[in-house]
Amino acid sequence: MPTGAAPARARWTLVRPAVALPPVVFGVLLLGTWEAVTRTGAVAPFFLPAPGTVAQAFGEAVTDGDLLEYTWQTVVESAAGSGLGVAVALPLGYLVARSTLASRTLQPYIAASQAVPAVAIAPLLALWAGYGLLPIAILCALLVFFPMLVNTVLGLRELDRDVLNAARVDGVGRWGMLRHIEFPLALPSILAGVRTGCTLSITGAVVGEFVMGGEGLGQLLAVQRGQADTTGLFVTLLTLVLLAAVTHGTVRLAERAVAR
Repeated sequence: MPTGAAPARARWTLVRPAVALPPVVFGVLLLGTWEAVTRTGAVAPFFLPAPGTVAQAFGEAVTDGDLLEYTWQTVVESAAGSGLGVAVALPLGYLVARSTLASRTLQPYIAASQAVPAVAIAPLLALWAGYGLLPIAILCALLVFFPMLVNTVLGLRELDRDVLNAARVDGVGRWGMLRHIEFPLALPSILAGVRTGCTLSITGAVVGEFVMGGEGLGQLLAVQRGQADTTGLFVTLLTLVLLAAVTHGTVRLAERAVAR
């Protein structure tokens, strides 16, 4: 075994708790403050249920299976929207990064598109594409499109020009340049945009279900709001938070695997 292996393992053992400790401590403080507020009676349980009540309701919802069905539908919608966003944002990002004419032509419209709220677009999508998975996936794609595009353009524009010029001198064509040099070097930035976009796609799915209906967590939130079910709303929001965290962590793991 190399002599540096043991110190490296020791550093890994020391670093991991140091990374995990701050969020754990913050979470404990947050839950403790929440519990203290509910115990003092400063806020009525109707407006702010206790953490234990929410945890119990969450466990019952998971056991019954209904919450998992709603969650799966939202996952399908957000995954479809993320895939559609990747399919459009990455090629368009390459075009904007490599073509001055395309950049000057498209960038003002791409930036202006972010001023239109998703809630305002959703009714139009329902009229154009009907109801169901397709319009919600399109809405998710519109939300994830911008961060994916920006990170793709940024990653391609920041590549070392000396490396690109050397490859051209060696006779590397445009396709070979993209496949073997540009895409691998820009991949960390591209995946960072994908990570952000995939997390936002969950918001898009919820907004779409609010406006266009559906069978996911957004529809469940609408029903619980109509029933004034505060505990149920907290359970659904907790599910969305966990879903976003899992999505973010999954893409992050993919980033590290690709980097290695």
